Formats: sequence, C-alpha cells, structure tokens
Amino acid sequence: MQRILSTQLPAHVGRTVRIAGWTHRRRLLKSVAFLIVRDAAGLSQVVVTDPAVRAALEKLTEETVVEVTATVVANPTAPAGVELTDPTVRPLGPAAVPPPFDLYRPTLTATLPTQLDHAPTALRHPTRSAALRISAAAVAGFRATLDARDFVEIHTPKVVGSSTESGANVFALDWFGRPAYLAQSPQFYKQLMVGVFERVCEVGPVFRAEPHDTVRHLAQYTSLDVELGFVADHRDVMAVLRATLAGMLAGVADRAGAAVATLGIGLPEVPAEIPAVHFTEALRIAGAPADEPDLAPAHERALGEWARAEHGSDFLFVTGYPMAKRPFYTHPDPQRPAYSNGFDLLFRGMELVTGGQRLHRYDDYLAALAARGEPVEPYAGYVDAFRHGMPPHGGFAIGLERFVARLTGAANVREVTAFPRDLHRLTP
Repeated sequence: MQRILSTQLPAHVGRTVRIAGWTHRRRLLKSVAFLIVRDAAGLSQVVVTDPAVRAALEKLTEETVVEVTATVVANPTAPAGVELTDPTVRPLGPAAVPPPFDLYRPTLTATLPTQLDHAPTALRHPTRSAALRISAAAVAGFRATLDARDFVEIHTPKVVGSSTESGANVFALDWFGRPAYLAQSPQFYKQLMVGVFERVCEVGPVFRAEPHDTVRHLAQYTSLDVELGFVADHRDVMAVLRATLAGMLAGVADRAGAAVATLGIGLPEVPAEIPAVHFTEALRIAGAPADEPDLAPAHERALGEWARAEHGSDFLFVTGYPMAKRPFYTHPDPQRPAYSNGFDLLFRGMELVTGGQRLHRYDDYLAALAARGEPVEPYAGYVDAFRHGMPPHGGFAIGLERFVARLTGAANVREVTAFPRDLHRLTP
C-alpha cells in the first residue's frame, strides 16, 4: 500500500490508507485517544479506541517517527475534515528524545538562541518551516520571471584570488598555499557574463566579513543577482527589478499559499510603477541633513512610512546616491556627476535591493580607479574585458533572507534562515 500525505486524505474517504510521519501530539482521554501525525504536508488525526493500540500509543514520545494504517472517515471537526479510525500504529525507529520545546504549540515559546541551537528540530515547527517554504517559492518565482525574459542562469566562483570588490571586509582562506577569499558577491563575474549572454542571473551564497551584529545582517546570505545589457540607464534596470519582485510574490502566492496562511500574512501588491525619489529629496523627506552621505535605518523607516502614506506602496526607489558612497564601477549621472545612476529599493522601510547602471568603457574604469587612488593591477582580469567591447549594462542584487523577513514580518532575519551564519554562530 503506497504511502499518502495528510493533504490527500479527503480524496480517500472510506478507504484504508497508509500514512507516515512524526508523532506531533498525543491526547490520552478516558475513553478515547488521539494521535496527531505530522508530515511534510500537514497534520492527520488518528482516533484510537482499541486498548492494545492505546497501550502502545502511551509508550510513544513526541517526534517519534511512526507509520499508521487506518480507514479514512469524514469528520468536519478534524484537520482537513477527515480522521483515521481503526488504526495500526508501527514505530519506524526508536522512541524519540523530545526536543527542549513543544512543537505542537501554535508558536514556539523558546528564545531565538535556543531555537537556533536546536535548529534541526525547531525548523519542524510549522511557523519556521513555512518561512522556508516561502523562501523556496520566492526563488522559483525569481527564476521563472527571468527565464521568461531570456535571462541565462549562471554559477560563478565563490572563492576568489583578490579582496577588491566594494572594499568590504572578506573572509581569507588558504588555497593550496596561496591566499584566497570567499566572494563578497558575483558582481564582477555577472558583468563579464553580460558580454556572453547579454542577460544573466544567479542564485547563490555571498560572504561578508563585516562585524555587524544586528537583526538585519548575516555573514553568509543568499543573493539573487541580475545583470542585463543594452540598457539606456538605471531606469531600465529598475523596470526589470519591478517585474522580478512581482514574479517572486506571484510565485509565493502560487506555490506557498498554505505557508502564507499558516503565518497569517498578506502579500503586498507591487505597483505598476514603484514610486521613486532622488537621494536629495529622500533626505528632505526623512528629515536628514542635506549633507548626509547615506541613509541610516531611521531614515529608511521614515521613507517607508512616507511611501505608504503618500503612494499606498510598500516599495520605494531611492535613486541618485552620491558617487562617493557607491562602488567604483557605478555609472555617474551625466547631468549631475557627483550623483550616481544607482538606486536602492526600500521594502517596508528597509533597504532590500541595491543596483544601478555600471561603467562599460575601459577608459572610464581606469579613470574611476585613479580617482579613488586604486591600482589597476588587482582588477586587471576584470577591467581588461572592457577593452574588448561591452554594452551599456546594469543590474541589482536582492538579499533573499531579508526579503522573506520583511514579507513575513519576522523581527530578526535569523528567524527565516535555516542555519544562519553571523558574527557569533558557526553551528549547527
């Protein structure tokens, strides 16, 4: 008899079926006992009246893996409107050691550090696994949207020979006796691959050795990267980003509707045109000094509130960041060279995406590096490609965990990360 999942039970009313999963909870009443079995799809309720089966049930512990053969009976009060009766219950392993928290409760009451210390079991809780299902659905939507627009998915090295891109701190390692580093992003490689495919994307890990210890930063996170050629300026990139976000949210609605319902959240609507303000205007809206070189988290929150109040939008583009705060490969605004053809996208008052138009002429790269007092040699393999013809291009990167955290309302990005890596955590 083939095993079926809990969500398939309504189609088998009156039949004998076999299910298997984890002992989610036992309720031992005077005249009847209930066994709740959890599988990847949800919960099944098993009704036990036979004294021998009840005696065996009393010896089980929560999280013990079991197999149940029983008859499916309609019951509107049971999960999915059905329950299992006249069961045979067979453990598929030894009695489990119960975890240090109750997984059957609606919410996990353990502190976040305790959950992270025991992640392999904490992630079994429906609210924790729901966030990961949403993450997977968002990635599927990302890929589907870009595939429909003729993007080619690439896979770039995560170990690199120089620690140059954007000047951020990097993790050093030994590469057969030579110094090497974990890649901070696929930025250089995805630009070079525009010269091959014109439109490329990647889903992969990036590593930042910046000593942040906040609710929004991780030392390793998943980056959804996009780069496209033959753009007029950064606005073409922003249009692709808008379509990508809409596709990701459509993917979540289509593939993870049950997870969305479990968390009790609403999915935001991506406007046909996301409102945009120039950096100088953003400072004014946020009440920041006019000479502020960047937006602080408090400024981002103020801008998020403004976008919601003025435009009914959870999303806001801030364009034209000062060139001094952007990487050397960023294309300046031809009309205002002190400002960039770059942007950030804020999602519910927090920076989610950084992107913009890149330089594409070899001489411009030489000038940009010289202006920052940077030698060309460490960038030679990257910059040399621009001698051989590159189109105007640009791109962006979405932090997946931050996106899911904002979408689900999680207070800490670690709540939506399976096994987070940060300033303090390398296990489990």
